[in-house]
Amino acid sequence: MGNLKFILNRYKYFLISLLVLFFIFLINKNLSIKVFKISKSSMFQMLAVLPPIMLLLGLMDVWVSRESMIKFMGENSGIMGIVLSILIASFAAGPMYAAFPFTAVLLKKGVKFSNVIIFMNAWCVVKLSTLLFEIGALGYKFTMIRLFIDIPGVIIMGYLVDYFVNKKNPTKFVLQDNK
Repeated sequence: MGNLKFILNRYKYFLISLLVLFFIFLINKNLSIKVFKISKSSMFQMLAVLPPIMLLLGLMDVWVSRESMIKFMGENSGIMGIVLSILIASFAAGPMYAAFPFTAVLLKKGVKFSNVIIFMNAWCVVKLSTLLFEIGALGYKFTMIRLFIDIPGVIIMGYLVDYFVNKKNPTKFVLQDNK
């Protein structure tokens, strides 16, 4: 019984989604088939993106020491931590969900929480691949104005989220290494 409860709790959102899909099927079969096809396509896209990300994360976890991460991006990193967070995110590839495993490694390595949030926000708005496309489609001037607005916003958001998270839970937000 305990095992069933664990499985139901762990997969509750997936099971709720299946239940919703079933009700959509009862109401509109064509719509449910469309929903299923889109979900299948998204799943295969995710499965194509995640293995290389996991490989790179494993290499980073082994090659970059916790001490180096704390020195350059930890509590006392200052402007260097902010710049590195934005630079790492700007060279990132893949959709936002690929940033979450990377974020877990950063937390485990002792990166300051505000720098992790800055990294996640920068992943969304400062990726070089996206910037190159944006320059081609919308022009250099538009892209530079957007960056001029977004980069300070990314930094402010990082510190605001850090402040509110640590205000409610003053213990440091760090993942523990299970070694």
